[in-house]
Amino acid sequence: MGADKHNTTTETWLESMAAAERVAPPLTIPLPMPAADELRVLSTLAEVCQSTAAVAATGQRLISIFTPDLEPPLYDNPQVIEVLKRFVLSHSFAKVRILVRDHTRHSGSSNRFMSMAKRLTSYLEIRILLPEHYHYTSSYCIADDRGIVYRLNAERWEGIAAVNSPPLARQYLQEFDIAWQASGAHFLRRSANM
Repeated sequence: MGADKHNTTTETWLESMAAAERVAPPLTIPLPMPAADELRVLSTLAEVCQSTAAVAATGQRLISIFTPDLEPPLYDNPQVIEVLKRFVLSHSFAKVRILVRDHTRHSGSSNRFMSMAKRLTSYLEIRILLPEHYHYTSSYCIADDRGIVYRLNAERWEGIAAVNSPPLARQYLQEFDIAWQASGAHFLRRSANM
């Protein structure tokens, strides 16, 4: 009888440990995204936030973000933060790369995105854009090499989004990779100031 009670207790404990380690169910984004390869035109901050969350939720291994200054109205949005957090915590070898021109404007302790980046340093890497790439005025978020939210002018909310547009996503991912590689050493020198 004592052995049966011990086995039941052990089984209950193992079940509770297994339940705690299960991956959370996929996050559903309440945004009707267009069909594959279809572009959605964006014109408001709310549309950009919803599309960024929806595109990031499709990512499997890599999200690349190009932003002038971490754009708090967008990247401090709770929905966007939650999707990015779930992305890195529920995918093996997931990585979020962020390339910024000015990290000092919104890097205070009240910035939720920066707080998350400091806690998840293995998954989120922020690099500072080199001055020779300052001519890029756009802002975008690319999931893997398929989904993209793109704004030609980071000062405005007008842009486009697509959950499955590999040619468009790869075009800007190539631009991002060039600036990312060039900014690697610059990040190492300035990271202590972040």
